[in-house]
Amino acid sequence: MSYTAIYSKSIENPNLFWEEEAKKLPWFTLPKTILQHKGNDWNWFADGEMNTCFMALDHHVKEGRGNQNALIYDSPVTETVQKYTYAELTEKTSALAAELSDLGIQKGDTVVIYMPMIPEAVMAMLACARIGAIHSVVFGGFAPHELALRIDDAKPKAILTANFGIEISKKIHYLNLVQQALKESKHPVSHVVVKYRENDKTEDLEGALDMDTFIHSNKRIDCVSLKATDPLYILYTSGTTGKPKGILRENGGHAVALKFSMDVIYAAKPGEVYWAASDIGWVVGHSYIVYAPLIQGCTTILFEGKPVRTPDAGAFWRVIEEHKVNTLFTAPTAIRAIKKEDPEGELLKKNDISTLKNLFLAGERCDPATLHWASEKLNVPVVDHWWQTETGWPIVANPMGIDPKPIKAGSSGIPVCGFDVQILNDAGEELGANQEGFITVKLPLPPGCLSTLWEDRERFERSYLQDFNGYYKSGDGGFIDEDGYVFIMGRIDDVINVAGHRLSTGEMEEVIAGHPAIAECAVFGVDDDLKGQVPSGLVVLKDNVEITAEQLQIELVEKIRETIGHIACLKEVRIVKRLPKTRSGKIVRKILSAMHDHKDYLVPSTLDDVSVLGEIEDVYRKI
Repeated sequence: MSYTAIYSKSIENPNLFWEEEAKKLPWFTLPKTILQHKGNDWNWFADGEMNTCFMALDHHVKEGRGNQNALIYDSPVTETVQKYTYAELTEKTSALAAELSDLGIQKGDTVVIYMPMIPEAVMAMLACARIGAIHSVVFGGFAPHELALRIDDAKPKAILTANFGIEISKKIHYLNLVQQALKESKHPVSHVVVKYRENDKTEDLEGALDMDTFIHSNKRIDCVSLKATDPLYILYTSGTTGKPKGILRENGGHAVALKFSMDVIYAAKPGEVYWAASDIGWVVGHSYIVYAPLIQGCTTILFEGKPVRTPDAGAFWRVIEEHKVNTLFTAPTAIRAIKKEDPEGELLKKNDISTLKNLFLAGERCDPATLHWASEKLNVPVVDHWWQTETGWPIVANPMGIDPKPIKAGSSGIPVCGFDVQILNDAGEELGANQEGFITVKLPLPPGCLSTLWEDRERFERSYLQDFNGYYKSGDGGFIDEDGYVFIMGRIDDVINVAGHRLSTGEMEEVIAGHPAIAECAVFGVDDDLKGQVPSGLVVLKDNVEITAEQLQIELVEKIRETIGHIACLKEVRIVKRLPKTRSGKIVRKILSAMHDHKDYLVPSTLDDVSVLGEIEDVYRKI
């Protein structure tokens, strides 16, 4: 069936379409009313009985995949590679789940997981799913205050953690951070379970339990039968008020959507090796390191390292060759980092990556220069796609599994089945082709999307459904061209107003990134007495590039004028060593604007490396 036919089917009769998709999953009991509207007519959901952990592990063991690798842990920072078959991962997960159950943790209870990228973190997630406990993974190394906020909101019975994580060569001592968070938090946590890496117990918490004794226990527990509408996890995303928003994901629709996406979008077949080079603290890690690959029967890679410096810019290519990776999913910022340190791809030439079928990019807008570089060097399709923590799976993509479309640089592809993507103006009116506005999704959303915010329904509706009646507001801006391709130009607050003209920073970044000297860049609005705002830019040069700042600025200003027009009036471009980003790769443009204009700003908890702000402040002190 063509993608167009499937898309039409999902729009015309979503009940029938998603019911057929749900039937493909094991242990998914379908009542007569599998899919129906919720009270406010915004989301479809599957109302059957199932268990995500069963579909991810036990089913595959029963179907003969017990000896296939389920999880490969590759840690260049510890020089360790460990492999777990489906049978082994099932046994360890069941043991951990049984011990958690003996602690009194049961269906509907919450558990916070604050761990590095180690196998026990995946086991912890799956163990919670096995007994119906709601897990909330907090990015390992988050500051104690941020962890305390999430403890107070999620109200967990237990925290599962480790004694330390590793950032390249630096140890992050988790137990001290957990202790500070517990002191700040108002919610009493009954149990702390610790994975002691290297069997090192020099740092400990009073009353902490040893996770290894749980995982190696002889106890076992069957998967709890759950309603498809029972919560699977809470995943916090930053809110504008400073209070994190707890995205709530339900079991059933989530499993249906992820299985569908592995077949249709990622073209990942059972038995293949799938690698999402992300972290389990983010939605990509939840969906495409843990749940989707294991539900599909793939081998998933858990990588404790970086695209560069662990040990070099050839790390990704080494992993692909060593583990025969078929699909790689990462962020454009990772490819840009590799490109900066190895622009000619010399390290790539040392590895055999012939098993790689596709490279998928998401997490931030992929500039055409990065896409073209990766396409040329890897000689495989490089597929940009777009989705959000809130949706849990792609909104816009290229259906590589059934009907691949020509790739358009700068576009994330076309809407995925079930997502009726519309561009609206300020008045909520749908716009035509090539008209830029607010990117929305006409309700109802398909399965897998957030059902609400944890214990805050009013904020959920205010944040996503209130501004445009009958539409989900994504918060991003962009346009759809005459061929139906969606172009994401960045967050709405990344649009600047120059003398009444709305200009996209993403569009200007696309032009700047096309300069042969530029590795990556950021454009943001700064104050101007005459025009209100004008664009300013920061650029990171490729290694071994020789060009003066003055010459570069002349060339870039002229390039912007030629491509966008004089109205863009790029004010200045300054060279920096690196850009401030969140851990998911997003550039914090609001902070750059505030620094340039010498205004106060708050440092977000999600910032990857705070020290970069000092480097940029030094640049702006000269203004």
